Amino acid sequence: MQGKLMIFEFHISKVTREKYQFDENLFATDGRVIFADFAAARRFAEKLSAGRGNHVPASDLNAMGLLDEVMHILIRQYEMENPGVMIRATDWLAEKFGEEALDLSLLRFKEEFPSALTPSPLLSPQEAPVFEKGELLEEMLILALENENPGLSAYRELVDDTPLGNTIYSEMLGTLETFFGYEPGYGAGRESLLQILRAPTKASPNSLMGQLEYIVDEWGTMLGGKNKELILRGIDYLAEESIRAPGDGGSDGTAPVPEFFEGDGEYEHFSMDKDWMPQIVLLAKNAYVWLDQLSKQYERDISRLDQIPDEELDVLAQRGFSGLWLIGLWERSRASRRIKQRMGNPEAVASAYSLDDYAIAEDLGGQEALNNLRNRAWQHGIRLAADMVPNHMGIDSRWVIEHPERFLSLATPPYPNYSFNGENLSDDERVGIYLEDHYYDHSDAAVVFRRTDNQKDESTYIYHGNDGTSMPWNDTAQLNFLDPEVRETVIQTILNVAKQFPVIRFDAAMTLAKKHIQRLWYPEPGLGGAIPSRAEQGMSKAEFEAAIPREFWREVVDRVATEAPDTLLLAEAFWLMEGYFVRTLGMHRVYNSAFMHMLRDEDNGGYRQVMKNTLTFDPQVLKRYVNFMNNPDEETAVEQFGKGDKYFGVCTLLATLPGLPMFGHGQVEGFGEKYGMEYRRAYRDEKADTGFMRYHEETISPLLHRRYLFAGVENFLLYHFFNEEGRALDDVFAYSNRAGDEFALIIFHNKFSETSGRVQYSASFAVKAAGDEYLVKRTLVEGLDLVDKKGYVIFRDLVTGLEYIRAIAELAEKGLYVELGAYQRHVFLDFRTVDEEEWKAVAEALNGAGIVSIEAKREEIFKEKEAVDEFVENTTNMIVDKKQPTKKKAKRKLKK
Repeated sequence: MQGKLMIFEFHISKVTREKYQFDENLFATDGRVIFADFAAARRFAEKLSAGRGNHVPASDLNAMGLLDEVMHILIRQYEMENPGVMIRATDWLAEKFGEEALDLSLLRFKEEFPSALTPSPLLSPQEAPVFEKGELLEEMLILALENENPGLSAYRELVDDTPLGNTIYSEMLGTLETFFGYEPGYGAGRESLLQILRAPTKASPNSLMGQLEYIVDEWGTMLGGKNKELILRGIDYLAEESIRAPGDGGSDGTAPVPEFFEGDGEYEHFSMDKDWMPQIVLLAKNAYVWLDQLSKQYERDISRLDQIPDEELDVLAQRGFSGLWLIGLWERSRASRRIKQRMGNPEAVASAYSLDDYAIAEDLGGQEALNNLRNRAWQHGIRLAADMVPNHMGIDSRWVIEHPERFLSLATPPYPNYSFNGENLSDDERVGIYLEDHYYDHSDAAVVFRRTDNQKDESTYIYHGNDGTSMPWNDTAQLNFLDPEVRETVIQTILNVAKQFPVIRFDAAMTLAKKHIQRLWYPEPGLGGAIPSRAEQGMSKAEFEAAIPREFWREVVDRVATEAPDTLLLAEAFWLMEGYFVRTLGMHRVYNSAFMHMLRDEDNGGYRQVMKNTLTFDPQVLKRYVNFMNNPDEETAVEQFGKGDKYFGVCTLLATLPGLPMFGHGQVEGFGEKYGMEYRRAYRDEKADTGFMRYHEETISPLLHRRYLFAGVENFLLYHFFNEEGRALDDVFAYSNRAGDEFALIIFHNKFSETSGRVQYSASFAVKAAGDEYLVKRTLVEGLDLVDKKGYVIFRDLVTGLEYIRAIAELAEKGLYVELGAYQRHVFLDFRTVDEEEWKAVAEALNGAGIVSIEAKREEIFKEKEAVDEFVENTTNMIVDKKQPTKKKAKRKLKK
């Protein structure tokens, strides 16, 4: 039977067929329902839903048809191995119950579940009745198995076998159990046919998806490639149905530990940094909210970009920020604003990620105001950054109005129960824009909206933007990246933005990696279920590769490098794609959400593993992480980390680890409000926490101004921290870095407890040289370039202002001993060596303690020593003078 394509059909009781008045086109002449495709299953489900008054998933009915057909195929396969078995089964039943009783049961079945069977042309007319009995028995056997399947209990009325109860039907299954027990076994385990047919139900009694998965795993090869594909699609439809019901979705607030490997299509192709890129420190600001806050702060109207005060730009520069990411600069969708206001925020602007066009918003001053701000910001050493959302546009955007062919759409709604009776969200009389009605009460994911061409009186159904993790972004329209013209149009738009902004952040960039374009929108069989209704548009891997032969992002990076080379490209990319985005696709920087999630949750072992995995794979990836303590989609930094030692400890890591530090809106001021993308103003009347802000400027800003010391990975070492028992402690982060003759050693204890231990040996890291790659470990004295030096090393802690002195020999032998309280940190800088013998006394006097000035202590010790020496010398001289004999006495003494 391999190679014969399945037709999804199963018997439906006559009573049910009459009750629901199903469309006759769905039935064969013999009364069996036939689903030629999934759309037919949808039409059937719609009719059943209307009759029942509740939603019936078409995916369940499709699965029901698949299970029925698989049982037929298994029986056919068994008959090929054991010819005539069903005819012998009818003979067995006739012998047990009598020919008349058997015929009555078969006749009743034909009446309740009509089945007109055509004799095989290979059989003589005399044999036809026997053949028909065998076929009818097969149908009755499958009906009985469907009735005992708990996974089909919701649809029992379709196959209800109650009307057959006063026949031998009710005893038939037990009798056949005995019969097939005598017959040869089937399959690798040589089980009876009934055991085989019941196996999917036994493996997953209450799950149709589980039963189909069992069939694929156990019998996929035997069923043949096309049939296996149909079953995999059935699994996809079930998965899609499960996510039609709205839920919170999105991130669960955790981050996985990335494991790096060179898979198919992965290779090393980093983009080279320009000189300024490694040292940039980015500050995010929600444009509208910030302007409103500045208006209150400076007590004057500041509503345009060119009205942002120079004093404010100077403050940002003094705090160490060299990049300003203004969220929400572009002209936004008017429909998005109306949706946000209708859903409960009368003051809302549109979402910053639902765009009308890539033009600076007129109410922010337009292009002229941006030019003014950009020039003034640069005078303070600040580069401007902008968002791009290449995945989608606003539902009423210029592109949707004028170029609907650029978007993913269908000619008919994907679900029969979809309706579009709400208000027209379009301001353009040429086109009507209508959300699906279920969006407003959140009773369905509502994956498409209707675009009506009023001039042609034609409608298309365009998909909303979607990343498959939650509700669709219902104020957006999804671009069709399968179309090369769309890809080129988006690239041209990116190039235009790159000529205005030296830093571009790509929102949800991972959705446009090839593997996720296919997963979300054109899934392979068995890999669907991310976005409802898209499995029907699925493609094989080969078909998809032919349509998109090259990664979109690789082409973007290469084109920008040629046409706008002084542009830093930053990708918001999750789903374990961080390394791929910078190493293979060539993005300059990529989001590292593990930093925020793991350090907040004190999953210190997890984050150490992130760093260790990165270092052993390729340290250059570590340099390209964007680290942050919050981003616009998360709670603020102080809400997640507080305002105490934990915050400043993690913020110290943010400022001193390789990568790009990104600070959130209001983070330095200690604000706690999370600003939604549709906010025009802050809703909390928060005042800047001056003490928090001052301490930030004293201990964090100096580090940001020295990013040249921390940004690179060529000299970066991550150390193990061993306690006195020799056990490695994951809760302590210790690492060193170097730029020229400057060194830094950072130690932070991210736990509410006390601990102590030594820093001596580094974790392994990958080294590439002369075409070879190997792992290396270093020691602390190597990291601080103390190997060939003698004497002592002096260094200062930025946090406390204290200086320390340690014997280099001790560091080489034992490492640096440190005692740490809860969330305590050290930032050791300004390393210098001394080898004069006199420093030994200083080290012994301090005995490991810190002091404001080591030099002052040395002077103090030696002033005391000089005073003591002078006193001793003077005292000695006085004693000598008193005891010194005269010459005369001496002579007398000598005479004696």
